[in-house]
Amino acid sequence: MEHTITALTVQKRNPNRVNVYLDGEFAFGLARITAAWLQIGQKLDDEKVAQLQAQDGYEQAYQRALRYLNYRPRTRSEIQHNLQQHGVTDETIIRVMERLTQLGLLDDAGFARQWVENRSEFRPRGRRALTFELRQHGVGEETIETALSDLDDETLAIEAARRFSRRLAGLDELEFRQKMVRRLAQRGFNYEACRSAADQAWAELQVTPQQQQSTEEEIE
Repeated sequence: MEHTITALTVQKRNPNRVNVYLDGEFAFGLARITAAWLQIGQKLDDEKVAQLQAQDGYEQAYQRALRYLNYRPRTRSEIQHNLQQHGVTDETIIRVMERLTQLGLLDDAGFARQWVENRSEFRPRGRRALTFELRQHGVGEETIETALSDLDDETLAIEAARRFSRRLAGLDELEFRQKMVRRLAQRGFNYEACRSAADQAWAELQVTPQQQQSTEEEIE
């Protein structure tokens, strides 16, 4: 069946969308980029209408994905789940994901590397905790293993212990060690790394400012 475009009007609430009227009645809305080539008086058959609506659904899904990515980098799994929650068809999701990948906006390996680097710099975590976090974001096991391949649990545990030791400075040695090990374990460090870091943190607390200054002068 053939229809005639009788009006094209920009939506008041969303100037990036156009209302399409066929045969004197509102038919559907389209993104302006999709509606750009339409003209009043133009004939559209049912197949063409279906194509336009499918293309519009794809454009809306793509723009939704871009907005979702605007807040922070996302994994493929997160994008897919978000689009599914908004009723986007599997076929459209595949097209959107392919386009985002081509633009370099979807990179699970890069996401995992950045996640590990940020955690290590600002909130040190052990391998176990980082593995759990990356799995929560839908990163695959092989990608996780690669991202963690150069991770040094002992070094990171010592850094985390130094940050936490100030809060425990007034405790006796036994309580200090117990609380430090428990804290580090909660951060995903293995027992050996926790114990070693607790030992070093306690030893560093016992060094007086005068001893520290003397050591620094000897090094110089």
